[in-house]
Amino acid sequence: MASSSSKRVPGRRWRIGMLLGTGVLINYIDRISLSVAAPQVQQAFSLSPVQLGFLFSAFFWSYALLQVPAGVLLDRYGVTRIGRWGAFLWGLASTVTALSSGFAGILVARILLGVAEAPGFPVCAKATGYWFPRRERALATAVFDAAAKFSNVIGVPLVAFTVVAFGWRWGFAMTAALSFVYFLAFVLLYRDPSRHAALSSEELTYIKEGGATPEGIASASAGSMLGYLLANSKVWGLTIGFAAYGYSFYLFLTWLPGYLVQTMHMSILKSAGYAAIPWAVATLTDLLVGGWLIDYLIEQGRDESKVRKAVLVIGMLFGLAVFGATQTTNPAWAIFWISIALGGLASAAPVGWSLPSLIAPKGGVGTVGGLMNFANNLMGAAAPIVTGYIVGATQSFANAFFVAGVILVIGIIAFVFILGRIEPIPDPPSRRNAALA
Repeated sequence: MASSSSKRVPGRRWRIGMLLGTGVLINYIDRISLSVAAPQVQQAFSLSPVQLGFLFSAFFWSYALLQVPAGVLLDRYGVTRIGRWGAFLWGLASTVTALSSGFAGILVARILLGVAEAPGFPVCAKATGYWFPRRERALATAVFDAAAKFSNVIGVPLVAFTVVAFGWRWGFAMTAALSFVYFLAFVLLYRDPSRHAALSSEELTYIKEGGATPEGIASASAGSMLGYLLANSKVWGLTIGFAAYGYSFYLFLTWLPGYLVQTMHMSILKSAGYAAIPWAVATLTDLLVGGWLIDYLIEQGRDESKVRKAVLVIGMLFGLAVFGATQTTNPAWAIFWISIALGGLASAAPVGWSLPSLIAPKGGVGTVGGLMNFANNLMGAAAPIVTGYIVGATQSFANAFFVAGVILVIGIIAFVFILGRIEPIPDPPSRRNAALA
């Protein structure tokens, strides 16, 4: 019945979903541009592997540290305002990178990019909660999460072509232009459902009655809400588990092209083509398993918590295929194992990003998302540096991949034993007492 009903309802919400997905796509092209341009940048400024690791990591220092403040600001000022400022600053940061004249300049520019993109994923998670009923939440979340993976399918070759043809500075200039175009699109097209003039009353009713996250700010203060969430085991299970996912994801995001150039002796363009394969697999599993399959099983009457939890844990288990890449120097086999690992992790990622809107109390979605992404991106800061040190010391990526696999095991334990059932966290005591009064 839900399925037939949803087909008769207008689809404005899916246009918003595609807008958010486009933003994440451009957001991640901004991030990966340095990974692709790294061989030229390293040669231009005579950088060591450790210095390169610091450049890869610099983005995550500010990005991770600002996740919780960005989530609190998002809960206070809303998706529209924070989303606009963030998109504008993406373009500004990429412009600064293109104009940088050495290691220090690029380091500062990457830190600025981390500041600019800090609200990006929490904005998408909160907006998806507003715009989509629970039975469509997995696919809607997969749309923007898959865009992060798909950025490597089209972004890596696009940036690689630009860098090879025109030089590394033009690669960053191109990403700056894309960011400013998205900023204009977001200003023109995004509003919350209750304020969107083009949204029909029929679709608004469908969204609300389907269990969309209520719009509005938290009744509790930012500090008390943060303290309340930090005392909850579900938040810790989600945070630790998603941090483990983030270590492997960002290792591949930052070092995969360099791994193919250094270990497999490929050119920049050839490595870009090979690197696109596992990210294409990840895009498909993200949409089909982490998105469509979950919504389909829930619509068929399966227990929502068990379905989401199963995909989350099984996807992380497939991520352990990264161990296979430690046992080969054959490019085809290396890409095979990395594709399985990234495909599994990608199927788990939309579940992780749907959880803030599914478990947070009212007004707390941004804060839960910020906490989760803070830990995730601490690993994003650690993975490039740790990998840089390991590669510099051993001239091999085998031990770097082994460390990623061990961290994944820790994440699986957190998801299984600490997260518990996927269900809403009770409101803070202050709100419950007010409701009783």
